[in-house]
Amino acid sequence: MRIGPRYRIARRLGADVFEKTQGQKFAMRRERRGRENSRPRSEFGLQLLEKQRARYTYGIGERQFKRYVKNIIAQRGRSDTKLFQKLETRLDNVLYRLGLAPTRRAARQMASHGHLLVNGVRTRIPSHELSKGDRVSVRVGSRDAALFVQLKERLAEHQIPPWLSLDPEKREGVVLALPPLERRTLTFDISAILEFYKR
Repeated sequence: MRIGPRYRIARRLGADVFEKTQGQKFAMRRERRGRENSRPRSEFGLQLLEKQRARYTYGIGERQFKRYVKNIIAQRGRSDTKLFQKLETRLDNVLYRLGLAPTRRAARQMASHGHLLVNGVRTRIPSHELSKGDRVSVRVGSRDAALFVQLKERLAEHQIPPWLSLDPEKREGVVLALPPLERRTLTFDISAILEFYKR
């Protein structure tokens, strides 16, 4: 998925959907622009906005994102939790959550360049879905790659979610459980997204 100027997209979506737009400076600018350009949106417009926020947060193309949601809607159970877990357990997102990658974009690059092993097998698919018990590690031959420069310093400051664990010395992470849905931490409304695709 190609992405244009990140600050411009984040301002349009009204959310810090990229790692580089999560600072206080952007939040203040967004609040000011929100007051200046506050126009009422239709229900469809609001749902579309939430869908775009989710897509850009995880860096997923429209076709793939639509397939995710449609497949989940067709299943039994809590669609909101299932969609959240589908997005969070992508290989690129898990790398980002573990702190092995500074951004999801960098995580996709790591995967596509073959720097990673999933359960000991080299994997080049950033969207690869991980399950409970899966292990993700950096290939021994890739540990000196530019993408992993200053990794130790980055990991020292990184907070890992409780559904993951990391061995910094081995550069190996484990999926301990499927992530619980915590709406307050999301940059988008997952219920609005489901309603958008139910139309």
